[in-house]
Amino acid sequence: MKINNFGPSGVNPYKRQMNKLESTSKPAKTASDKIEISSTAKEMQQVSQLSENRKAKVEELKIQVENGTYKINPKELAKSIASFYSKK
Repeated sequence: MKINNFGPSGVNPYKRQMNKLESTSKPAKTASDKIEISSTAKEMQQVSQLSENRKAKVEELKIQVENGTYKINPKELAKSIASFYSKK
């Protein structure tokens, strides 16, 4: 007859398992968490503020168009078009 796990190594396997669980359940002390906002994210935040101003301007222009009070200045329009194409 052959007997396996004879001796002190197989006497109480549950106790070894409990010791393993206790050692892993203790949280290790780590450095505190730290968050840094990148420069790209900061730029994106500024863009969102600009978009709010832009929305307000668009709403104002919509009201003017609906009321028929919106007037186009042809000279300024021509200057804007010329400056747009001269930049490229």
